[in-house]
Amino acid sequence: QVRLVESGGGLVQAGGSLRLSCAASGITVSINAMGWYRQAPGKQRELVATSGTGGRTNYADSVKGRFTISRDNAKNTVYLQMNSLKPEDTAVYYCCLWGLNNYWGQGTQVTVSS
Repeated sequence: QVRLVESGGGLVQAGGSLRLSCAASGITVSINAMGWYRQAPGKQRELVATSGTGGRTNYADSVKGRFTISRDNAKNTVYLQMNSLKPEDTAVYYCCLWGLNNYWGQGTQVTVSS
């Protein structure tokens, strides 16, 4: 059974940092594309960052230069380092995996206070 479990969310002041983790089980992260989405109240889900199997990464314009997606294949885990956080980054953040099937985590809340 494939599971993606996010952690690392919380409450932080504007300008602060958080690192989200997404631990995968039942599937190998290194051979699949991975990404992070977020959804704020009343808004559509937004693709924040992606990481391809070849190491290529892409970011939403709203987070470029502030967020970094990375992998630790030995731990079968993907991370999202978030720096210089803004109140508009407040959302539930979801990890996702794209392979033969697509999988989602349960989400972790990030709240940035002004």
